[in-house]
Amino acid sequence: MNRYRKLLLVLVCMALGAALFFAVEHMVLKKGPVHQANENGTEVAETLAKLEKAQELIKKSYVGEVDEAKLMDGAIQGMVASLGDPYSVYMDRETSKQFEQSLDSSFSGIGAEVSKEGEDFIIVDRFKGSPAEQSGLKPNDKIKSIDGESIQSLTLYEVTAKIRGPKGSKVVIGVERGDASKNLDITVTRDEIPVETVHSKRFKLEDSQIGYLEITTFAKGTAEDLKTELTKLESEGIDGLILDVRGNPGGLLSSVHEVLDQFVTNKKPFMYIEERNGDREPLSSVLEEKKEYPVATLIDGGSASAAEILAAGMQEVEGYPLIGEKTFGKGTVQQSYDLGDGSQMKLTMSKWLTPNKKWIHKEGILPTLEVSQPAVFDLVPLQSAVVLKKGMNDEKISVLQNILNGLGYEVDRTDGYFSGSTEKALLAFQKAAGLKENGEANTATLAELDKAIQTYKENPKHDHQLQSAIEFLGENE
Repeated sequence: MNRYRKLLLVLVCMALGAALFFAVEHMVLKKGPVHQANENGTEVAETLAKLEKAQELIKKSYVGEVDEAKLMDGAIQGMVASLGDPYSVYMDRETSKQFEQSLDSSFSGIGAEVSKEGEDFIIVDRFKGSPAEQSGLKPNDKIKSIDGESIQSLTLYEVTAKIRGPKGSKVVIGVERGDASKNLDITVTRDEIPVETVHSKRFKLEDSQIGYLEITTFAKGTAEDLKTELTKLESEGIDGLILDVRGNPGGLLSSVHEVLDQFVTNKKPFMYIEERNGDREPLSSVLEEKKEYPVATLIDGGSASAAEILAAGMQEVEGYPLIGEKTFGKGTVQQSYDLGDGSQMKLTMSKWLTPNKKWIHKEGILPTLEVSQPAVFDLVPLQSAVVLKKGMNDEKISVLQNILNGLGYEVDRTDGYFSGSTEKALLAFQKAAGLKENGEANTATLAELDKAIQTYKENPKHDHQLQSAIEFLGENE
């Protein structure tokens, strides 16, 4: 028996073993009928025979060459896909390796978290400072093509594999965004993506010092890194603390548990894990006393999964405020299983509930204090193969006009017609940037506009959510 049939047999035997176990448990504890085990055993044996018959038929009769490895991969992928759950996936050896690398110290790619919802591949969020963020990809963008090829028939991890590649290479991501009439083709240059998950700063507000900890994802070493940075901030002296999980796509449950151990007390579970049968397992912190200083948490539409567990725990256990915008809404827990040949199955095993026993799946968590960002934060870097100039009419000119307005160069219209006002605003930008003043959006001008957008976003004074958190903590220290 070759290794693929062995793998299939192992999967079926696991199902048979589970069926027999539950049948015996039912017989012993419930005094139920003994014949249930036999019925389940017969059903599994029939399923195994059916799969083997289909496999032999394809091998012997299909008109083309048959790769048995791909045949087995396809069978397992089909089983998982039939669940209709975007977070349950089968990973072959290569994609499994990529998945594990994403939890390590670094990997090569664009730095975006991608999920599958129904038939759509959705960008959940981008790592901070990543090529995905800098190129203008945004949460909730629907990926429609990669390098001009449709991805409709691909699995989630096939899409991920296509997006990743060597540092310095380029990939064109075609996305559908909101109500835009045309898809956007965004070119991204791949880079080494460091999984440096914790960043710390201090902000001064009059006589107060406000500590700041950004958590970009919950990986293996996140809790330990956060503890180190927090200890440093506390030794320097802080009067309040901001935890920033905006754009944090989630990660390991064990990691967010360890982080919450440092902030919420054990007076109440910070979450519940609910099994299929309705049983609920509470998870609690080991902390006995809360921090002496006030804490606020920043959230947005890119805060998902483990980031939402943290947000819910901070707010519902300790009453710490959530500042920003509604979170993504992922309320399920996955577990990975090694299938023995380097491949693995990532399967949704349970739901998670907030401390108040609310399931936030597809609903998200509302902020205590809702604060939106400036319009510039939603702008996409403009890419154009042609020079945009006065008298032209194009959707890209509409993007250009919104960029100029967002950066403070006033334009009288944003409908895509390159007006005299647009030319005047562009001339003013070119002068400020030290460029040739011709009033045309050429390659050099578009590159400088991109830099200006990034510089604007990186200035803490322009971050309305951050400034609101600093002011809140300054008033409540």
